[in-house]
Amino acid sequence: MLQNGPSKTADNWNHWTSIGEITSWSMRRYFAAMALVAPLAALPSVEAKEVRVYSGRHYNTDRAAYKKFSEETGIKVRLIEAAGISLVERLKREGKNSNADVILLVDAARINNAAKAGLLQSVFSKELQSNVPSRYRDPSNRWFGFTRRVRAIIVNPNVIDPKTIKTYSDLANPVLKGKLCLRKRKNVYNQSLVADQIIARGQSAASAWVKGMIKNVSQPYFGGDVSLIRAVGQGKCGVGLVNHYYLARMQAGASGKSDQKVTSDIKLVMPNPAHVNISAAGVAKSAKNKKEAIQFIEFISSPKGSQLIAGPTFEYPLNNLGTSKELKAFGKFTPDNVSISALGATQKTAIKAMAEAGWR
Repeated sequence: MLQNGPSKTADNWNHWTSIGEITSWSMRRYFAAMALVAPLAALPSVEAKEVRVYSGRHYNTDRAAYKKFSEETGIKVRLIEAAGISLVERLKREGKNSNADVILLVDAARINNAAKAGLLQSVFSKELQSNVPSRYRDPSNRWFGFTRRVRAIIVNPNVIDPKTIKTYSDLANPVLKGKLCLRKRKNVYNQSLVADQIIARGQSAASAWVKGMIKNVSQPYFGGDVSLIRAVGQGKCGVGLVNHYYLARMQAGASGKSDQKVTSDIKLVMPNPAHVNISAAGVAKSAKNKKEAIQFIEFISSPKGSQLIAGPTFEYPLNNLGTSKELKAFGKFTPDNVSISALGATQKTAIKAMAEAGWR
């Protein structure tokens, strides 16, 4: 399984997941023996380096990338996972006493909100500047993207002709009345999409677009992308909005043969241009291991690190379209000109526009 629930761990670091443990019984025996034949002052320091990571991601497969980082650097990764909102609230409570060195969050709004709350610190790294395109990092260097996801359109070709849908605007076409399915208004991915459209098209045009979409919705608003995809596959909806990787996983059989079968006919349409969101990392304001934290973010944002994390989850790495046959079948996409850093400031306006349109 690709997903696991948020870790229900205590605040004590001794209970957190430790990845890349580099101490061993053989090493301890070696240094004990050395102590018998060499003065204590001559022994080198063997204090293990570590980095403590708060992650709002929920994929077991991320840990393989963390293990690789530990193998290459000798830095042990200590990890706690929880929902993004929970992590941010926890950091606020802990303040300067927090044990976090690195914060990982998904979605532009969450990482921007963490930066705005003063939970991240600005860092400079030539490697990060090289790894992460400017559109996917904070202008003040408080956070850096390391994987990408597209808010894509999915279509059941037995209900809707995929060739009739090319952009997000097409979802407001009255011919789709009763055939469009959406997630609930509280979903942060849709909030970021609407914020993106407000910036790209202006508030008036974007609000009219949202109202047009809501007129086309017939189904109850869904709680998740997976249930929405199933509804499209079953023909209960003709078209829907989801993050691309949910469909890729289901079509690859990662969630079982039943989902693979129900999604086999679904077509994914990459809107032109497309709204691209990210997973991002930042150095915590309270970081005790700042140097190691920067090294960790440099690794996961590197071409190798980004692919190690994005590959198993069917996200897109920062600088290519991935390697799976499912992603290749989706084809290329052209990101719009809206920067990730601009989305957070528009989130409240987006939520208001959604509520006024009747998006439940």
